[in-house]
Amino acid sequence: MKLQHFLFATAAIASSFGAADAQSYAIRDARIVTVSGPVIERGTVVVRDGLIESVGADVKAPADAQVFDGAGLTVYPGFIDAVTSLGLQAQPAAVPQPRGQGAPQPTPASTNSNYPAGLRPEESAADDLRAGDAQFESSRNAGFTTAVTIGRSGIFNGRSVIIDLAGDSTSAMIVKDAFAEHVSFNTLSGGYPGSLMGTFSSMRQMFLDAQRLQEIRKMYDANPRGMKRPSADAALDALIPLLDRKVPVVFNANREIEIVRALDLAREFNLKAIIAGGQEAWKIADRLKAQDVPVLLSLNFPKRTAAASPDADPESMELLRFRAGTPKTAARLAQAGVKFAFQSGGSTTANDFFTNAGKSVEAGLAKDAAVRAMTLGAAEILGIADRTGSIEAGKIANLAVVRGDVFGKDRYVSHVFVDGKYFEQKPAAAKKEAAASATAKTAAGFATVGGNYSVTIDVPGQTLTGTLALTQQAATVSGSLQTQLGTAPVKDGKVTADGFTFTSTVDFGGSTIEIHVKGTVIGNQISGTIDSPQGVVPFSGTRNP
Repeated sequence: MKLQHFLFATAAIASSFGAADAQSYAIRDARIVTVSGPVIERGTVVVRDGLIESVGADVKAPADAQVFDGAGLTVYPGFIDAVTSLGLQAQPAAVPQPRGQGAPQPTPASTNSNYPAGLRPEESAADDLRAGDAQFESSRNAGFTTAVTIGRSGIFNGRSVIIDLAGDSTSAMIVKDAFAEHVSFNTLSGGYPGSLMGTFSSMRQMFLDAQRLQEIRKMYDANPRGMKRPSADAALDALIPLLDRKVPVVFNANREIEIVRALDLAREFNLKAIIAGGQEAWKIADRLKAQDVPVLLSLNFPKRTAAASPDADPESMELLRFRAGTPKTAARLAQAGVKFAFQSGGSTTANDFFTNAGKSVEAGLAKDAAVRAMTLGAAEILGIADRTGSIEAGKIANLAVVRGDVFGKDRYVSHVFVDGKYFEQKPAAAKKEAAASATAKTAAGFATVGGNYSVTIDVPGQTLTGTLALTQQAATVSGSLQTQLGTAPVKDGKVTADGFTFTSTVDFGGSTIEIHVKGTVIGNQISGTIDSPQGVVPFSGTRNP
């Protein structure tokens, strides 16, 4: 009898640990937006072993499941951001060289690449991923569970990787490696190509060289006798799958002329093209439809960068039309039958993603189409719709549970599941209240950020220290950031309710790069991030008396 009691007790303990380890969950009595099918006004979703086990109006919560009350909540597929730099580790900072010794040169990404940095399509974002759940907290808190991560510099940004925003190892994060080759119409600092004409010429020549190399290899494989062995070249090798349409090419292009050039290049080499950005894609929607080219549409809508004042230069009519027309792009693409998905486009906050998606709805896009563009529609373009993007039995348990209108100001993500792992959300109201009580405000409601701060920047492999001097005038801030790398002046400085943002330029590896700084001030403590083409690094510090 005692043995029987012991076995029952052991089973009960094992059951409780199973729930705690997130092996089985159930969200019941919730509104469920499956995306792939009709909305279930009141139903249950069951998650087990990282997958959606069942979903429906008549589904019952299993006895071993940890149950969440979904009354008043809506369950969506986890949201997908189709272009990001999430998960990339920052590159070590370059130490300035004495005059006359020259700038340090970047280490080649490959031993058999015959092309300079920036023209290396063989580079892969997967090689620079770092694991750890904490780095994705802000994105998950907004409901994102999946992202496309790409390289941050060069003409060829390299091969992207699709990741889920959780994982103790990089292999656990990767949903799909080498999704696409990404191209930006940039120039190379201090070398060729130094103009956009040169950029297009370089890309075109590399594709021609890859075609020729492929043809020579075919002839050599058929009969190598009497033929010189074809040389190996990692850059050209990386372009061959693009020429064979096995891997898509994502062109980062917003303006009409850029998109037209991308489509011309894709047509010349029969590339499987995708447009990223696409803010003027509506102007050539018919051609996008005819070439079957989808768009990863940026939700980083253009804003006025200069403060409005009597002394400010007037904005051009073209710029005003561009800014007014951008929110209408999604609806126009949908009307033309062009496939599209949403991406953050480098927005400083996740809130901009949903706010601007809402503006697209206000501009004529159907609400269900907007939800699809950040879930199943994105998954289809990315080639992962067979495993995620909708709430269906057997798919990855990526779920976002939302209270309120997903596009409204009252939106609150109460629960997030990534690969079936539950991430507890911190109440947004409590966090805001704590920050508000600790942050000094001006009469207009802006944070008080002026002063001199001693800061520490956590660059991988090297810690930088310095001084951040900020001078505040109402909602604007000026000043400088001084470190071992030199002095970076504050540009476009803006004060927010809890801190500040600004851009600047710094010398890095012999080149001048742009950085984006976002900080929060609580009392005399400062913290934030510095975003650059080399990655995102955190900083912290204290205001000096």
